[in-house]
Amino acid sequence: MTDHSPLSEADAANRLMRLAKQIAHHNRLYHANDAPEISDAEYDALVRENNALEAAFPHLIRADSPNAQVGASVESSPLAKVAHEKRMMSLDNAFADEDVAEFVARIRRYLALPEGTPIAMTAEDKIDGLSLSLRYEGGQLIRAATRGDGQVGEDVTANVRTISDIPQHLPAGAPDIFEVRGEVYMAKADFAALNERQEAAGDKIFANPRNAAAGSLRQKDANVTATRPLRFLAHGWGVASALPADSQAGVVVVLRDWGFPVSAHFTRLEGVDAMLAHYRLIERERADLPYDIDGVVYKVDRLDWQERLGFVAKAPRWAIAHKFPAEKAQTTLEAIDIQVGRTGKLTPVGRLKPVTVGGVVVSNVTLHNRDEIARLGVRVGDRVVVQRAGDVIPQIVENLTREEAREAYTFPDHCPVCESEAVAEEGEVDVRCTGGLICPAQRIERLKHFVSRSALDIEGLGEKSIQEFFDLGWLEHGPPDIFRLHRHRTELLGREGWKEKSVDNLLAAIEAKRKPDAARLLFGLGIRHIGAVTARDLLKRFETLPALRAVAERAQTDEMARAELTSIDGVGSAVAEALADFFHEAHNREVWEDLLSEVSPPPYIVETLESPVSGQTIVFTGKLETMSRDEAKAQAERLGARAAGSVSAATNLVVAGPGAGSKLKKAAELGIRVIDEAEWAEIVKAAG
Repeated sequence: MTDHSPLSEADAANRLMRLAKQIAHHNRLYHANDAPEISDAEYDALVRENNALEAAFPHLIRADSPNAQVGASVESSPLAKVAHEKRMMSLDNAFADEDVAEFVARIRRYLALPEGTPIAMTAEDKIDGLSLSLRYEGGQLIRAATRGDGQVGEDVTANVRTISDIPQHLPAGAPDIFEVRGEVYMAKADFAALNERQEAAGDKIFANPRNAAAGSLRQKDANVTATRPLRFLAHGWGVASALPADSQAGVVVVLRDWGFPVSAHFTRLEGVDAMLAHYRLIERERADLPYDIDGVVYKVDRLDWQERLGFVAKAPRWAIAHKFPAEKAQTTLEAIDIQVGRTGKLTPVGRLKPVTVGGVVVSNVTLHNRDEIARLGVRVGDRVVVQRAGDVIPQIVENLTREEAREAYTFPDHCPVCESEAVAEEGEVDVRCTGGLICPAQRIERLKHFVSRSALDIEGLGEKSIQEFFDLGWLEHGPPDIFRLHRHRTELLGREGWKEKSVDNLLAAIEAKRKPDAARLLFGLGIRHIGAVTARDLLKRFETLPALRAVAERAQTDEMARAELTSIDGVGSAVAEALADFFHEAHNREVWEDLLSEVSPPPYIVETLESPVSGQTIVFTGKLETMSRDEAKAQAERLGARAAGSVSAATNLVVAGPGAGSKLKKAAELGIRVIDEAEWAEIVKAAG
């Protein structure tokens, strides 16, 4: 457990607030939207940090603590809502052998069992699926519901009736009311076949079997669910008018006899050593199982002991999930392709023989750059070890056949798209195409960037449409041609996938950007080194694009103009040089003038609020917990203050987060007022 004792109460409260928001956000994405942004490992790390902080600062535990939440609300779901008569709980996690030993010791202490009293456990693989509760009355299946937030789920009865693994009725003699609980999942082979069919039909490709299963089960149309290869594995029960046995193992055996699939690895055992041995067995066989798992679940076998142990917050005291570490897998590197980005960067992409890693089928992996290929010594045909960094980004971590005699991979010295020379600038590892805008790959990527959400954000004009229009020759002159697409309305209506409504919506979205935000337009041009924040910094100083261009053109030969650019906070010599180079190129000037003949961005003026910090210079230092550094600077500017990068005699206020170092020390030496992030949030809130 992380030692949080050095944290101040303010820092701890701030971090707990941030963790509650983060974990709730990821719960919604995982349970309600079936679209997780982070891996299970990263999510578990957030939960562990929250638990450690709550243990160190119990008086700071929040009402919205993640430990009081299960799953996610289904308020936004189009499916009917179902209240669970008996709450569907989550499980606490163990990550190390010591955690498992402590789990058993904690049970012994709670039940006041003499040392040496055997504690029988059941153990089974923890399948990575969607939790489901099946309610039988009079032996008939009357309702099926997802877990939702544990108290209210979604009614998926019609969809569940299409799953052949789930019995529609129980045998004679079954209790009058009985809820079977388990996981709906999709087998690895079925998932691969489904994605092949989806790709062939031009439909959505699923990221992993869990997402595919969840999306398939939660369809509004049961006929769609019926076409998806869903399966079910039972592992427990909810409300029951009577139980057919007095132990966990006994009830699970009865469930199997009733026709419900249960884990082939389900077993009953005694002692920590036996539990860990079973965990190691399942871990070894994990890659060969027909479905994805992420750990092993242990449950106290005696039901009378389960009753005495009860629950804490969102989990039973009598069960725990022993999670697996990040998964690695071996596969073959079948090819190395080169992709060309909007700035001309040549990025090598490894094409792998598809392999499942951490529940996701991986077939591509970035090799980053020329130096990374040399470091790994990879060549086509090599056997490699793949890991998903943080269980998210696939990467090659080891080359198992680098010692085999085979010719080394030669990184291209010419662009694979336009055949222009490809070189690395002095001091850089990245190799770039020198073709500029004559390179089709760069032109397409720049167009995609121009319409992206962070730039002009033109709704309905995605990557597929950009490629289509470029191939048709409608975007020959770059971004300005986007605003001339209305000339092709009749032609577009005759193309597959384009109906009158979708065409008119697209053209309306384009027209709505005729007066774009100047900073977004500048960022959208994709000038090297000019990101969204730098674009705003430049426009705050010059207000209009023509004024910026005038200084940038002079900066090619005028040191004073270059100095005027570099005096802007956040703008260095690389940005000044990139701007000067951009306007030195005749083609860029032509595109610029053509674009400004189609659009009319108003002057970029930041409206400010009256506040106690108006006119002051503020420095943000240390780690900000509730916002990004860019967001903090934007808040300062909105309050009429200037955000500076360093502390000086001109600094009026320092906002310090955890880890603040030399800037905090200098502020103390100069007698400058220092506040924490919570105090800054109060200033922002008070200003409205």
